[in-house]
Amino acid sequence: MKEESIMEEGHVIKTVLPGSIGEELELEPGDRVLAVNDQKIEDVFDYRYLIEDEYIELAVQKIDGEEWILEIEKDADEDLGITFESSLMDDYHSCSNKCIFCFIDQLPKGMRSTMYFKDDDSRLSFLQGNYITLTNMKDKDLDRIIKYKLSPINISVHTTNPELRCMMLHNRFAGKIMEQMGKLYEAGVLMNGQIVLCKGVNDGDELRKTIGDLGSFLPYMESLSVVPVGLSDHREGLYPLEAFTPEDAREVIDIIHGYQEKFMEEYDTHFVHASDEWYILAGDPLPPEENYDGYVQLENGVGMLRLQEREFHEALNEDVAAGTEASESRFEKSRMKKSRCTIATGKLAGPFLRELIKDLNEVYPNIRAEVVEVTNYFFGSRITVSGLLTGQDIIGALKGRDLGEKLLLPVNVLRSGEDVLLDDVHISEIEKTLQVPIRIVQSNGKDLYDALIEEGD
Repeated sequence: MKEESIMEEGHVIKTVLPGSIGEELELEPGDRVLAVNDQKIEDVFDYRYLIEDEYIELAVQKIDGEEWILEIEKDADEDLGITFESSLMDDYHSCSNKCIFCFIDQLPKGMRSTMYFKDDDSRLSFLQGNYITLTNMKDKDLDRIIKYKLSPINISVHTTNPELRCMMLHNRFAGKIMEQMGKLYEAGVLMNGQIVLCKGVNDGDELRKTIGDLGSFLPYMESLSVVPVGLSDHREGLYPLEAFTPEDAREVIDIIHGYQEKFMEEYDTHFVHASDEWYILAGDPLPPEENYDGYVQLENGVGMLRLQEREFHEALNEDVAAGTEASESRFEKSRMKKSRCTIATGKLAGPFLRELIKDLNEVYPNIRAEVVEVTNYFFGSRITVSGLLTGQDIIGALKGRDLGEKLLLPVNVLRSGEDVLLDDVHISEIEKTLQVPIRIVQSNGKDLYDALIEEGD
């Protein structure tokens, strides 16, 4: 252990894992990591890249101000077991665009300040799967992605027409998208793409061009989703956008299915996918499971309903099979009991959930579940996904009803890691107002099945 003066602010350690290299080196929360191998650490990617070696020198400033150089021998890729106060080890990069479809610009006034922050940080693409536009990335940023072999990068493309993309993102630098993605393609960086489709703007022939252009980046461009623009009731002064009709949705589906056939023939992948909303709006059945290429675009609502259906029926069939072999099985116990509950959801998933309940009732006729589609008055009735439901709208839709023994709510109504909804209404407040216990259902079909038949509620 050598002492040396290093005048850098560094990055503050938040936790040191028990039994880790960091604990062995007597690192503590509050210590600052100043440099690795005499190199300044810009952010978490620099740190991760620099500590991959089997031998490193870690410059640290202790809480008392003493400065250490720690010589570390370890296995390649072995972590030091420390986390930092900022997960990025840097400030978040905000979005420099003014997209015509941005949902944050459509939020009502008076929400928490964090709701209005627009991130467009490439590092969150790798860490959390966020989609980014690449507009605030310079050549050196792309070079760093290539140098560190960071994959995949998730890109909000929307259109490959340079002039149209500049208009849609209201950013004069947005037209370089094909050049930027071409550089990542040449380096073998894996990519996923997203198109937010706006009626009369980037649909029709523009959509065909965008899908065709992005398909040229296969196989490194792994998947592409097409989602409809979300339109709230708070669009005063914003670009005039229209909602898609069922006829529009069928045209979008036809375009996507046509390209799927082409890509399957040439590359053995469907590549481009329509989100579930298009099929619900068009009144068309969801595609079979094999069309989703392993559910590569779940985070954009592609195949979520089909996967939930499969998981639900797998859990149901497993219990039925087990029930034929044991009289004291969960299946037999659940068939004997009578229960009643309510499921609150957005208008999009309501009809789908009712079909699952019908299938359940063929096996469990005594389990009754009413599906209530909650109208979104907070953001506007055109918003039909459950993930944007608020506590006040759920209370308004259910107050005065006989909700049975419990209320089931999907986990995506909650702020991440909290028991609070978007409008700061706590789950306990909903329970108290409606006088019913709440069961939060995770985003898979098995948990929905378990919530419906579980005992002791």
